[in-house]
Amino acid sequence: MNYKIYDQLPQEAKEIRIKVFMEEQGFKDEFDDLDKKSWHVLLQTDEKIIGTARMFWEQNHVMHVGRVAVCKDARGGGNGARILQACCEKAKALGANRVILGAQCRAVEFYKKSGFTPYGEIFDDEGCPHQMMEKKL
Repeated sequence: MNYKIYDQLPQEAKEIRIKVFMEEQGFKDEFDDLDKKSWHVLLQTDEKIIGTARMFWEQNHVMHVGRVAVCKDARGGGNGARILQACCEKAKALGANRVILGAQCRAVEFYKKSGFTPYGEIFDDEGCPHQMMEKKL
């Protein structure tokens, strides 16, 4: 298992995000201008790309991670945690001292296992409740 980081949105990341966020979860506004200023992480096995995330500067020394997605048949084996680890390593290498993300409330426990802690109020994104979370690097 390894990962690659791109400075533009790869087609494989688009395909995973369409499957996970639009087809499985019903989100409509999946792609935005943040994709143009993000780094995109792809997690792959020997055979195929199985997960993705994007990351961008939120403010000085704070990296924002989002659009964390793992293909349905690759979930439950630690692949989401591997993507988060790759994002945190890249963020630290770029000089970030904190990583933040907006977690779907149903995924808060997953992010806690990777060292993220909740903060702030729950907010709505396309009808789905989210919670901001952070991890100090």
